[in-house]
Amino acid sequence: MQPYRKDLKQFSRNLRANMTEAEQFLWRRLRGKQIDGVQFYRQKPLLSFIVDFYCPVAQLVIELDGGQHFDTDHEVKDRERDAMLTAIGLRVLRFDNQQVLRETEVVLAVIYEWVVSQKLNPP
Repeated sequence: MQPYRKDLKQFSRNLRANMTEAEQFLWRRLRGKQIDGVQFYRQKPLLSFIVDFYCPVAQLVIELDGGQHFDTDHEVKDRERDAMLTAIGLRVLRFDNQQVLRETEVVLAVIYEWVVSQKLNPP
């Protein structure tokens, strides 16, 4: 189990109850072990963050980025966050909301490729 701040649990519950349209859309395709039989979690606390989606078997974090993520200050924070998650052995995949909504099959193919590669070659 990956480390996380316990005080983030309630906040993550609130985020699960108020997911963005893109998060809801992708969750419908990830939940119930639809991707190669692996479990995904949504709005999962990891370290001092709450990641959008997490798959422990594949050591995978999926982040969906809205418009605010393209602001320079936010991009710097995202890079720092990704570096911290990578440092504990996780792979971070980022997609913008429009990719998820308009290019769903491409997004799912990228996720599937990573999951399968990790199942075939575990760390």
